[in-house]
Amino acid sequence: MEEFRSLEDLYDLQVVDLEIDRLLDRRQSLPALQEYRRAHESVTDLEGRLAAAQGRRRQADLAGDKAQGELDLAEEKMKREERRLYAGGIGARDAENLRREVEMLRRLASEREDQILELIDAREKAEAEVAELQAAHESARAEKARLDGIIQDEWRAIDAEIARAEDRKRAIVPLVEPGLLALYEELRPHKEGVAVGRLSEGICGGCHLRLSAAEQVEVRREQPPRCLHCRRILVMP
Repeated sequence: MEEFRSLEDLYDLQVVDLEIDRLLDRRQSLPALQEYRRAHESVTDLEGRLAAAQGRRRQADLAGDKAQGELDLAEEKMKREERRLYAGGIGARDAENLRREVEMLRRLASEREDQILELIDAREKAEAEVAELQAAHESARAEKARLDGIIQDEWRAIDAEIARAEDRKRAIVPLVEPGLLALYEELRPHKEGVAVGRLSEGICGGCHLRLSAAEQVEVRREQPPRCLHCRRILVMP
């Protein structure tokens, strides 16, 4: 009778263990977890794109400052050379050289003005891209935080259920004979968590195969009883 009670207790232990397994699986497969991973990937992607856009904006600023500096120098030198040219008092050859230099400086200034306009346009586009990506990044971070809150709430609820199941398990374990418990723990990882089956109407509750009357007699001789087909521990009627 005591052996039968130990097997019943072992069966009860398996019910609790399967409940814990189910809760742990549920904990790792919450729908919000997949959404959270996508949100995290989106945040990471947007961070990279935002950094690249900010880099392009900085490059446009630096190139614009450089072009503006070159324009200022060209205009200043052009004005200085024009004053010398128009002041007179220089030979024809020097005057021709000055005219050529002024013309070269005028072309350089015109090129820099065109370059500055292009850089202003590039900077405005980069600024618009940065603003758009910042808004998308903030939205993605908010979604990630929202999902994290949902996950934490669900985990707390599941963890509370697991804790209650663990309490029930701690109450059952001392009732099971140590050798039987060791066999159960050895079998569980190899039997998809189901190490114990109840024999009902000649059918093993573990592998769902039928045992003949003669096979049932043979099973009863084993200590503990084990299914001849799947070798799970059997709780006999």
